[in-house]
Amino acid sequence: MVECGAAPRRREHPIPHSPTPPPASAPWSRSDDILRLHRLAHTGGSAALLEWLAARIGGWTAVLDTAQPRGPELAVRAAAELSARGARSAVLRDTGSAALLFALDGGRALAAVVELPHHPGVPALLADAAVPLALVLGAEEAGRREARAGLAESRAREAVLHLMMNGRLSTARQIAETLGPSLPDPMRMYVVECRTGQRAAVTRLFEELTGGRAWIVRCPVYVRHLIVLVPTDLVATSAGHDPLAEALVGVAPDCVVGVSAESCLRQAPGAYTQAFHALAVARGRCRRHARFGAAPELELAAHEAGAGWAEALLAPLYAYEPRRPQDPGPQELRATAHAWLNFTSHATRLLKIHRNTLATRLRLVETVLGLDLGRLADQATLSLALRLTPGEPGAAGPAAAGALDGVLRDPALVAWARAHLAPLAGPDAPPGARETVRAWLEHDAHLAPTAAALGISVPGTRKRLSRIEALLERSLLQSPSARHDLWLAHRAEELGGVTQAA
Repeated sequence: MVECGAAPRRREHPIPHSPTPPPASAPWSRSDDILRLHRLAHTGGSAALLEWLAARIGGWTAVLDTAQPRGPELAVRAAAELSARGARSAVLRDTGSAALLFALDGGRALAAVVELPHHPGVPALLADAAVPLALVLGAEEAGRREARAGLAESRAREAVLHLMMNGRLSTARQIAETLGPSLPDPMRMYVVECRTGQRAAVTRLFEELTGGRAWIVRCPVYVRHLIVLVPTDLVATSAGHDPLAEALVGVAPDCVVGVSAESCLRQAPGAYTQAFHALAVARGRCRRHARFGAAPELELAAHEAGAGWAEALLAPLYAYEPRRPQDPGPQELRATAHAWLNFTSHATRLLKIHRNTLATRLRLVETVLGLDLGRLADQATLSLALRLTPGEPGAAGPAAAGALDGVLRDPALVAWARAHLAPLAGPDAPPGARETVRAWLEHDAHLAPTAAALGISVPGTRKRLSRIEALLERSLLQSPSARHDLWLAHRAEELGGVTQAA
């Protein structure tokens, strides 16, 4: 039931509206009233129309469900008569008052209760009001259905993203085919940062620029971000030149765009991290877009030496059996750990869980794996293990019994580490870059203790790390952060130096 002064969506018991009626001498002009009704329907919707109508007749108005009417007793009785007789209108009088009903579509009726004697123009006014009211109610319902459909599609696209990031490509492809278009493979991933409320317009622009072939999803973590998978044949391969990103920032200059390297679909988690790091670089550039620079990939360098170690480390997690059916299983715990390592506390938005649920799951992961996720070293350990294993458990290889240090001593990892850290000692590095990063890592990537160790302020430490972000072309202060890779690189370099000395 919709009543005067209430939002059209409400279905609670009516609250009688007792406005101050217009003076008896107020002129009644049917043409003026009809014009006013249509204007109110267009500008204020059903609620504004009913509120003005109640004030105009000096009574109570509402939209009643004739099958289950709720409201003043006289109106309920009149609605029952209207429904029983199949009539289009009904008037029911009682001592001192009258109920007037006019049928609308969908088993509803415009109802009014006025005191007797009422103005002779009230029945005609209510009859005239029924037409625009029926139209605006239909429009409001269509708008609500469209909003629900849009929300359902947005949630489905988030589910596809979640499945991709956790390696369940078959299911992700099936859902994406239903939503359209197909997931591109190979692809480049774009992360677009735009103003709040601009994502819908940027989505339409991307669809136009790619001919509807890009797969677009709103980031469930950052409200200003769009994640876009673009087929590689739509993207130029020349270094520093991306016509798609250039066209986007040309039309929407407030946008910032980060672009990953060319990747296959199973590399979606790494492609997202690359695009996010490129976005951090693009914020400091005049052209407002950047592509992830050529750099050795940790997963490739560590795969041969670390795959068995990673399987062994995660084996207790895969073997874990929840005590109750409603408790999270191994895959859910893996997804939770992966989301938290990437987005910290913002993982609640991605996983759609409460922060207490997130904390409980992380404590369970710590218990099962014997890790302390408050320490950056253990975070980096788990991050590497998750990246080196597929979404399903497998058989541990011959290196399963080794420790992380054994993996990081591998020559391929040592070479990766030196290449990864080389910019910190290069000619473009700001003074104290290496010492700043080392202190930051030693204090688990927390700014306050890092600032105290360096003897500078927290804002000063933040500025130093921001300059190092541009140097490394990696995000450090905003998740997903390169802090795990930096810790692994420092440890591998230290172990490589010890091995050479020995």
